[in-house]
Amino acid sequence: MEDEQSIGELMRSMDLADEVIARVAKLWGKSAARNGGRTHLLLGHLLDTAAVAGLMWDGYLSRSFRQRLDEISGGRGRAWLTWVSGIHDCGKACPAFQAVDAAEAAAVLATGLSWGRLPTDKRRRWRHDVAGAAMLLPRMRAEWGDVDAAAWVWPLVAGHHGTFPPVGSLRPAHPEVQGRGVGWVEVQRALVDVVTWAVGFEDLRAVCPVGALTKAEQLALSGLIVMADWIASDSEHFPGLSDARNVSPAGACRRAEEAWHRLGLRGGWRDLSLPYSPLAPLTERLGVTPRASQVELVERAWSLPMPGLLVAEAPMGEGKTKAALAAAEVLAARFGLDGVFVAMPTQATSDPMYEQVLAWVRSFGPELESQVALLHGKRRFNPRWREIWEGKTRAGAGEADGSVSDPWDVYGAIDEDDEFGMPSAPDNLAAAEGREGSGPPQWFLGAKRGLLTAFAVGTVDHLLYAATRTRHVMLRFAGLAGKVVIVDEVHAADVYMRQFLLEALRWLGQAGVPVVLLSATLPPAQRQAFVDAYLAGVLGAADVTERVPEPAGYPCVTAAFAVDGKPVAKSSRVVVPSWRASGPVHVGWLPDAGKDGAAVAAAAREAVAVGGVVLVVVNQVDRAQAIHEALRKGGFAGELHLLHGRLCAAHRAERTERCLRLMGPGAERPGRMVVVATQLAEQSFDVDADALITDLAPVDLLLQRIGRLHRHEGTHRPAVHQVPRVLVTGVVGGVQGRPRFLPASKAIYREWLLLRAAALVAEVAGPLPENDARAGSWAAGGCWSIPKDVPGLVARAYGEVELCPAGWGESVAREAWLARETVREKNAEAFVLTRPREWAAATLEGLHYAGSRAHAEEELDAVVRDGERSLEAVIVRRLAGGYTAVDGTRLGSHGEALDELVVERLLGGTVRLPARLTEEAERALTALPGWEAHPWLRYARALVLGEDGWAVVGGQRVGYDGVLGLVVERL
Repeated sequence: MEDEQSIGELMRSMDLADEVIARVAKLWGKSAARNGGRTHLLLGHLLDTAAVAGLMWDGYLSRSFRQRLDEISGGRGRAWLTWVSGIHDCGKACPAFQAVDAAEAAAVLATGLSWGRLPTDKRRRWRHDVAGAAMLLPRMRAEWGDVDAAAWVWPLVAGHHGTFPPVGSLRPAHPEVQGRGVGWVEVQRALVDVVTWAVGFEDLRAVCPVGALTKAEQLALSGLIVMADWIASDSEHFPGLSDARNVSPAGACRRAEEAWHRLGLRGGWRDLSLPYSPLAPLTERLGVTPRASQVELVERAWSLPMPGLLVAEAPMGEGKTKAALAAAEVLAARFGLDGVFVAMPTQATSDPMYEQVLAWVRSFGPELESQVALLHGKRRFNPRWREIWEGKTRAGAGEADGSVSDPWDVYGAIDEDDEFGMPSAPDNLAAAEGREGSGPPQWFLGAKRGLLTAFAVGTVDHLLYAATRTRHVMLRFAGLAGKVVIVDEVHAADVYMRQFLLEALRWLGQAGVPVVLLSATLPPAQRQAFVDAYLAGVLGAADVTERVPEPAGYPCVTAAFAVDGKPVAKSSRVVVPSWRASGPVHVGWLPDAGKDGAAVAAAAREAVAVGGVVLVVVNQVDRAQAIHEALRKGGFAGELHLLHGRLCAAHRAERTERCLRLMGPGAERPGRMVVVATQLAEQSFDVDADALITDLAPVDLLLQRIGRLHRHEGTHRPAVHQVPRVLVTGVVGGVQGRPRFLPASKAIYREWLLLRAAALVAEVAGPLPENDARAGSWAAGGCWSIPKDVPGLVARAYGEVELCPAGWGESVAREAWLARETVREKNAEAFVLTRPREWAAATLEGLHYAGSRAHAEEELDAVVRDGERSLEAVIVRRLAGGYTAVDGTRLGSHGEALDELVVERLLGGTVRLPARLTEEAERALTALPGWEAHPWLRYARALVLGEDGWAVVGGQRVGYDGVLGLVVERL
């Protein structure tokens, strides 16, 4: 695409008839009404998209993917990518599209092309993405002489608006929509030939691939085509060209280069060199003195003969994430990957990991810092992210995370593709860009694009989204395909979420993406399932079972890959010592199953009577609030903090940061401190407590909470806290000694897992007493040896051998648990990307046979998480004459936010409502009138508190306390 010829001159050099040239030169691709007031010719858009794809090859694609495209194209990978990207909109050369805009259609009709009456019924309309595939498929079959090649290429064109249709849909439902007569046939053929010639191929026959991409690689390629299309469709960077004399391949290249520079787009490492020594990624890059478990993981990364799966199991606080980053460097350098995605279980755990990954990426070059994305809905409250990604500009119009309309058709000429009735709204990239050619690439802030950033940290949901049968899933998967994927706390996925994780592993395995899974408490059955899923992807099989050998000890690393088409699974054969010797953790009971928190507050007060730091982790927000209030009203003398999911975004960020600062490595700890938290403190929360009080939970999660005890080396502790101590509460003894649990605990975890956890605790702490005088005693009980006992406890908790005393009803509880797990697993099948019987299919044809129409992140959460759906709302207070934000900042009389600082403070009051209020909140809560014009606020729901500080939602009083957070009371 270097020739200075105009597109008209190029067509004449191809010996096309003047009439055909004139007609092709008038086909429009973007209407003036939808393209910033300027018509853009179809050929102009196709060449723009091809030029963008060429720049993506030069500066964005990973080495591994470039090699694969070279392999399937006979060494012409760049040209092949530009062709398949440029040809994507060829289906617009048909009456169904050209007639959509009457003003634009007039010039086309004037050339002699015509059409009869077209259907107006939306169900019979001819989508241009499908029309393009219908146009190409017969030619590819005839001219390539390779039916299989045509079969995997046509869905790339048909799917560029987000879904892959079945081949049967390529038959138009009305004879006029594709174009009848020789004139249309000649124009459509010429359009394809011109694009083919312009990108460097002699004819369509020369485009025929000599090999095939796997289905997962096809999905990634499809996402790259969408990326190129979206970039080239921005009228700010690619203003419309309505005169064919101004359209040329060279001009398209210049336009693309200018846009690429202004958007600041780039890849990550760009052909990362191998580390100069095996352990340099740990010692030099991360500056750690390697522990044996870290060395084991990095050495496994060096030993893999091909991209594979690594499952690292090690105690809490062992340094697994640093080892995973070091392994990622090795894997990326060896196999040609260009970045990393680190998936964390929650938003709260993503923020500290973002800081860690930032420091790691900076070590490769300070310029890469601006390529590290934080992917979760509250990232704007992370000061480091805002400093890097927003700077002096605001990225409001392009900010997505589900808060703005899906942009899948924002660049089209009209809503002709909007089969789901989604609203179209301009993405306004120009407003989101900020500084040209410098700083972070703001384009990646748009909806569904976050994973396309070279380095990303976010919730595991973003990985799971890439395994859902949802619109534009290919764009998400393209963001994973050139990276190393790390999933921390992988055990945290429940059976429903695990179906999406297993599906993601299949696709990643087939795409040749190395994956590192991390856990301290992984049940053996889950380890086996992860290995089998990844290997099924590598081998392209519907089902693979390759027995994972029992590891020699704990910590351990399991590796899975394939050699000569045969699956291989290996585990650590020698005992890998933990960084610290196993030691006793004193475990006792604190019988209590009430909400008032009095017993827990008394035990916490006793624990710090002579000093120390106590962490209290409970399973219910109301209970956490009650415990905090019992301590506060009881005159607790010391630092007291409350952390849970019903704090507004600003308060939650501030408190999390403060707890990490006071309890993190090397912290100046207060003399006396109690932190009361919910499950937010359960994992990836790098704090060090002297003692722990925790509600009973399944054993793996209970051990995760214990992992916050005595976590850091060199911490000074009072003499009474030299041995870590745990009190297990949230349960009391009942009839025949059978435990009676908190209703909230049973609702979350189910009775069978709680019964087994209680039985295992009872083995060391003694029989569970009733709520009597022994409550609150730190002296009673026995010890677990941690970390030595961890794998055995987890294996027993999830095993099949009964653990509970007779009379506890374990078998009945297990049957109920299994039945529910089966139902939840079945429920996930409605949204998982591939049906099991179709996993081995070779192409993407028909992939979107059914499934979710969710397109906002909030809706996707309901797809990949099986819990009760909940909503977020922004707290405002109504006063005489107007409103205030939760922090007292004044708003306009209709709620207007007068500047971006006010918007920031207003959104800082975003809080998640209890699930029981969801239905009523959906009906009753809307944006304030003054928010309608703001790109973030117009989609928000306002929870308006009256002058008395309360609102009524769903028959309950709802208020917000600056200390307790959201408070919900029955009327």
